[in-house]
Amino acid sequence: MRNAALLVIDVQEAMFDEAYPVYNGDALLERIGTLIAKARAGGVPVIYIQHNEGPGEPLETGTFGWQIHSAIAPSEGDIVIRKSTPDSFHRTHLQEELKKLEIEKLVLAGMQTDLCVDTTCRRAFSLGYDIVLATDAHSTWNCGSLTAEQIIEHHNNVLRWFAQTADSADIAF
Repeated sequence: MRNAALLVIDVQEAMFDEAYPVYNGDALLERIGTLIAKARAGGVPVIYIQHNEGPGEPLETGTFGWQIHSAIAPSEGDIVIRKSTPDSFHRTHLQEELKKLEIEKLVLAGMQTDLCVDTTCRRAFSLGYDIVLATDAHSTWNCGSLTAEQIIEHHNNVLRWFAQTADSADIAF
């Protein structure tokens, strides 16, 4: 995949807390790990997005919960972009990094389906990127009367207006 990058959004330790773990967390880590391995094997940049929160919050900057999950931790040469809103581009240097690398296509995976993945996908589309959403490599939690599975399915359908969609096994770099 020419001029592409893999964005791994907010896959941080706190999201897998045993008291309230993200939906299908083990499978999520496995699929994202496979995408990372394929990207690295293809010479495609892996860019991690890391959400930062204030004192006392689950993703408090510098705490264990804030760290990128150890199962998919960055390697030397990977880029880590820190953010404080659902939009991975807003008040970050993501756009500058992508321009520097001449990236035109983004493969998206991570969390949270209905916030950071959705917002980043729509913003990337508005900025002119070609996007592939890994339909089985993003997740969330139950919310109100909707299950996490329903939220994921809904977003996979809605985000087709902004991105190509594919299962992680079908994405080649």
